[in-house]
Amino acid sequence: MSILETKNLTYYYQDGESRRYILNDVDVTFEKGKFYTIWGQSGSGKTTFLAMISALDVPQEGQILFNGADIKQIGYEKYRRNRIGIIFQSYNLIPYLSAVENVLVAMSITENPLPEKEKEVAYNLLDYIGISRSKADRSVTKLSGGEQQRVAIARALSTNVEIILADEPTGNLDEAMEQEIVDIFKKLAHEHDKCVVVVTHSKEIAEQSDVILHLHKGAIRLYE
Repeated sequence: MSILETKNLTYYYQDGESRRYILNDVDVTFEKGKFYTIWGQSGSGKTTFLAMISALDVPQEGQILFNGADIKQIGYEKYRRNRIGIIFQSYNLIPYLSAVENVLVAMSITENPLPEKEKEVAYNLLDYIGISRSKADRSVTKLSGGEQQRVAIARALSTNVEIILADEPTGNLDEAMEQEIVDIFKKLAHEHDKCVVVVTHSKEIAEQSDVILHLHKGAIRLYE
Protein backbone atom coordinates (compact mmCIF):
# COMPACT_ATOMS: atom_id res chain seq x y z
CA MET A 1 0.00 0.00 0.00
CA SER A 2 1.31 3.44 -0.89
CA ILE A 3 2.23 5.97 1.76
CA LEU A 4 2.81 8.83 -0.68
CA GLU A 5 1.24 9.37 -4.08
CA THR A 6 0.98 12.07 -6.71
CA LYS A 7 -1.99 12.33 -9.04
CA ASN A 8 -1.86 14.45 -12.21
CA LEU A 9 0.82 16.62 -10.60
CA THR A 10 1.51 19.63 -12.81
CA TYR A 11 3.81 22.61 -12.38
CA TYR A 12 4.62 25.21 -15.01
CA TYR A 13 5.87 28.72 -15.62
CA GLN A 14 3.69 31.11 -17.54
CA ASP A 15 5.61 32.87 -20.31
CA GLY A 16 3.23 35.31 -21.94
CA GLU A 17 0.50 33.18 -23.49
CA SER A 18 2.56 29.98 -23.41
CA ARG A 19 3.41 27.63 -20.56
CA ARG A 20 6.73 25.94 -19.84
CA TYR A 21 5.97 22.69 -18.07
CA ILE A 22 8.41 21.50 -15.40
CA LEU A 23 6.11 18.67 -14.31
CA ASN A 24 3.29 17.53 -16.54
CA ASP A 25 0.52 15.25 -15.28
CA VAL A 26 2.83 13.16 -13.05
CA ASP A 27 1.46 10.04 -11.34
CA VAL A 28 3.89 8.34 -8.95
CA THR A 29 3.43 6.00 -5.98
CA PHE A 30 5.86 5.49 -3.09
CA GLU A 31 5.82 2.71 -0.49
CA LYS A 32 7.43 2.17 2.89
CA GLY A 33 10.49 -0.05 3.07
CA LYS A 34 11.89 1.10 -0.28
CA PHE A 35 14.73 3.38 -1.34
CA TYR A 36 13.71 5.48 -4.36
CA THR A 37 15.76 7.83 -6.49
CA ILE A 38 14.42 10.56 -8.74
CA TRP A 39 17.11 10.69 -11.40
CA GLY A 40 17.61 13.23 -14.13
CA GLN A 41 19.90 15.86 -15.56
CA SER A 42 20.46 19.20 -13.86
CA GLY A 43 17.54 21.48 -14.64
CA SER A 44 15.14 18.62 -15.35
CA GLY A 45 12.80 19.55 -12.47
CA LYS A 46 13.97 17.10 -9.80
CA THR A 47 14.20 19.72 -7.06
CA THR A 48 10.82 21.13 -8.10
CA PHE A 49 9.28 17.68 -7.74
CA LEU A 50 10.84 17.28 -4.30
CA ALA A 51 9.55 20.72 -3.31
CA MET A 52 6.04 19.59 -4.29
CA ILE A 53 6.05 16.34 -2.30
CA SER A 54 7.64 18.06 0.70
CA ALA A 55 5.07 20.89 0.62
CA LEU A 56 7.74 23.56 0.22
CA ASP A 57 5.88 24.63 -2.93
CA VAL A 58 2.45 23.85 -4.33
CA PRO A 59 1.45 22.58 -7.79
CA GLN A 60 -0.84 24.42 -10.17
CA GLU A 61 -2.76 21.20 -10.77
CA GLY A 62 -3.02 17.75 -9.26
CA GLN A 63 -2.83 16.20 -5.81
CA ILE A 64 -0.26 14.86 -3.37
CA LEU A 65 -1.66 12.21 -1.05
CA PHE A 66 -0.24 11.00 2.25
CA ASN A 67 -1.90 7.74 3.31
CA GLY A 68 -4.72 8.62 0.93
CA ALA A 69 -5.31 12.11 2.32
CA ASP A 70 -4.58 15.25 0.31
CA ILE A 71 -1.72 17.11 2.03
CA LYS A 72 -3.56 20.36 1.32
CA GLN A 73 -6.31 19.13 3.61
CA ILE A 74 -3.81 17.87 6.20
CA GLY A 75 -2.22 21.35 6.13
CA TYR A 76 1.15 21.97 4.50
CA GLU A 77 2.89 23.06 7.69
CA LYS A 78 1.47 20.20 9.71
CA TYR A 79 2.47 17.74 6.99
CA ARG A 80 6.05 19.06 6.95
CA ARG A 81 6.28 19.08 10.73
CA ASN A 82 4.84 15.64 11.42
CA ARG A 83 4.92 13.46 8.32
CA ILE A 84 8.24 13.96 6.55
CA GLY A 85 11.91 14.61 7.21
CA ILE A 86 13.81 16.71 4.67
CA ILE A 87 17.56 16.56 3.99
CA PHE A 88 19.16 19.30 1.91
CA GLN A 89 22.36 19.33 -0.12
CA SER A 90 23.60 22.33 1.89
CA TYR A 91 22.60 20.67 5.21
CA ASN A 92 20.55 23.70 6.43
CA LEU A 93 21.70 23.24 10.01
CA ILE A 94 21.57 26.08 12.55
CA PRO A 95 25.23 27.14 12.57
CA TYR A 96 25.44 28.53 16.11
CA LEU A 97 24.10 25.32 17.67
CA SER A 98 25.78 22.01 18.39
CA ALA A 99 24.87 18.84 16.52
CA VAL A 100 22.70 17.54 19.35
CA GLU A 101 20.99 20.93 19.73
CA ASN A 102 20.11 20.92 16.03
CA VAL A 103 18.40 17.56 16.51
CA LEU A 104 16.61 18.73 19.66
CA VAL A 105 15.19 21.77 17.84
CA ALA A 106 13.48 19.46 15.35
CA MET A 107 12.18 17.27 18.16
CA SER A 108 10.71 20.31 19.92
CA ILE A 109 8.65 21.28 16.88
CA THR A 110 6.95 18.01 15.98
CA GLU A 111 3.60 16.94 17.36
CA ASN A 112 4.50 13.27 16.99
CA PRO A 113 4.88 11.21 20.17
CA LEU A 114 8.54 10.91 21.16
CA PRO A 115 10.31 8.97 23.91
CA GLU A 116 11.10 10.65 27.20
CA LYS A 117 14.62 11.93 27.84
CA GLU A 118 14.76 13.53 24.41
CA LYS A 119 18.38 14.63 24.75
CA GLU A 120 19.52 11.08 25.39
CA VAL A 121 17.47 9.93 22.41
CA ALA A 122 19.14 12.60 20.27
CA TYR A 123 22.61 11.48 21.37
CA ASN A 124 21.75 7.86 20.63
CA LEU A 125 20.36 8.73 17.22
CA LEU A 126 23.49 10.68 16.31
CA ASP A 127 25.66 7.82 17.52
CA TYR A 128 23.64 5.40 15.40
CA ILE A 129 24.48 7.30 12.23
CA GLY A 130 28.14 7.81 13.13
CA ILE A 131 28.39 10.97 15.25
CA SER A 132 30.04 10.28 18.62
CA ARG A 133 28.92 12.10 21.76
CA SER A 134 32.03 14.31 21.75
CA LYS A 135 31.27 15.41 18.21
CA ALA A 136 27.57 15.78 19.01
CA ASP A 137 28.47 18.49 21.51
CA ARG A 138 30.49 20.47 18.97
CA SER A 139 29.19 23.38 16.96
CA VAL A 140 28.14 22.00 13.59
CA THR A 141 30.55 24.44 11.93
CA LYS A 142 33.38 22.41 13.51
CA LEU A 143 32.25 19.23 11.76
CA SER A 144 33.19 18.00 8.29
CA GLY A 145 30.72 18.10 5.41
CA GLY A 146 30.00 14.41 5.75
CA GLU A 147 29.47 14.76 9.48
CA GLN A 148 27.12 17.70 8.98
CA GLN A 149 25.09 15.66 6.52
CA ARG A 150 24.85 12.87 9.10
CA VAL A 151 23.53 15.42 11.59
CA ALA A 152 20.97 16.51 9.00
CA ILE A 153 19.88 12.88 8.58
CA ALA A 154 19.59 12.45 12.35
CA ARG A 155 17.52 15.62 12.53
CA ALA A 156 15.18 14.31 9.82
CA LEU A 157 14.77 11.01 11.67
CA SER A 158 14.34 12.50 15.13
CA THR A 159 10.69 13.43 14.67
CA ASN A 160 9.62 9.80 14.16
CA VAL A 161 8.47 10.25 10.57
CA GLU A 162 7.89 7.55 7.96
CA ILE A 163 9.12 9.45 4.90
CA ILE A 164 12.65 10.78 4.34
CA LEU A 165 13.15 13.16 1.40
CA ALA A 166 16.63 14.22 0.30
CA ASP A 167 17.71 16.74 -2.35
CA GLU A 168 21.15 15.86 -3.80
CA PRO A 169 22.33 14.90 -0.28
CA THR A 170 25.79 13.78 -1.43
CA GLY A 171 26.46 16.64 -3.82
CA ASN A 172 29.04 18.29 -1.53
CA LEU A 173 30.77 15.07 -0.42
CA ASP A 174 33.70 13.04 -1.65
CA GLU A 175 33.16 9.59 -3.14
CA ALA A 176 33.87 7.62 0.05
CA MET A 177 31.56 9.75 2.19
CA GLU A 178 28.93 9.67 -0.56
CA GLN A 179 28.81 5.88 -0.33
CA GLU A 180 28.48 5.97 3.46
CA ILE A 181 25.47 8.29 3.19
CA VAL A 182 23.87 6.07 0.53
CA ASP A 183 24.39 3.06 2.79
CA ILE A 184 22.54 4.89 5.57
CA PHE A 185 19.58 5.49 3.25
CA LYS A 186 19.51 1.80 2.30
CA LYS A 187 19.50 0.85 5.97
CA LEU A 188 16.70 3.27 6.80
CA ALA A 189 14.52 1.79 4.06
CA HIS A 190 15.31 -1.89 4.45
CA GLU A 191 15.85 -2.23 8.21
CA HIS A 192 13.62 0.54 9.56
CA ASP A 193 10.80 0.46 7.00
CA LYS A 194 11.14 4.10 5.97
CA CYS A 195 10.11 5.43 2.59
CA VAL A 196 13.30 7.11 1.35
CA VAL A 197 13.18 9.36 -1.72
CA VAL A 198 16.46 10.85 -2.95
CA VAL A 199 16.80 13.32 -5.80
CA THR A 200 20.07 12.87 -7.68
CA HIS A 201 21.76 13.50 -11.01
CA SER A 202 24.21 10.66 -10.29
CA LYS A 203 23.56 7.46 -12.20
CA GLU A 204 25.84 5.60 -9.76
CA ILE A 205 23.66 6.55 -6.79
CA ALA A 206 20.45 5.86 -8.71
CA GLU A 207 21.60 2.34 -9.57
CA GLN A 208 21.90 1.52 -5.86
CA SER A 209 18.26 2.33 -5.13
CA ASP A 210 15.38 -0.13 -5.21
CA VAL A 211 13.41 1.96 -7.69
CA ILE A 212 14.76 4.50 -10.19
CA LEU A 213 12.28 7.09 -11.44
CA HIS A 214 13.62 9.02 -14.43
CA LEU A 215 12.47 12.62 -14.78
CA HIS A 216 12.68 13.92 -18.34
CA LYS A 217 10.73 16.65 -20.12
CA GLY A 218 8.21 16.98 -17.31
CA ALA A 219 7.38 13.28 -17.10
CA ILE A 220 8.50 10.65 -14.60
CA ARG A 221 8.92 7.12 -15.80
CA LEU A 222 10.15 3.93 -14.19
CA TYR A 223 13.74 3.38 -15.32
CA GLU A 224 14.70 -0.21 -16.02
